[in-house]
Amino acid sequence: MKTLQLRYFASIREAIGSGSEAFATEATTVAELREALLARGEPYASCLARGRAVRTAVNQVLSDDSAVLEAGAEVAFFPPVTGG
Repeated sequence: MKTLQLRYFASIREAIGSGSEAFATEATTVAELREALLARGEPYASCLARGRAVRTAVNQVLSDDSAVLEAGAEVAFFPPVTGG
């Protein structure tokens, strides 16, 4: 079991009601972490659902679902940003 520091931004932060949390998990990849969060139910299930556009950064580097997670990593979830 490892503890990760999770950060949520913009609409995801609003849905979850918090900007960050420590999360103990067995997940070894971003995909496994997302599944663990979805299993928590609402509000995670709706704002992090598969098919929703969610970007992920691990230790402040944009990452995909295959990114490996080490103990103490910071994982950020945020919606895609559009310019205008």
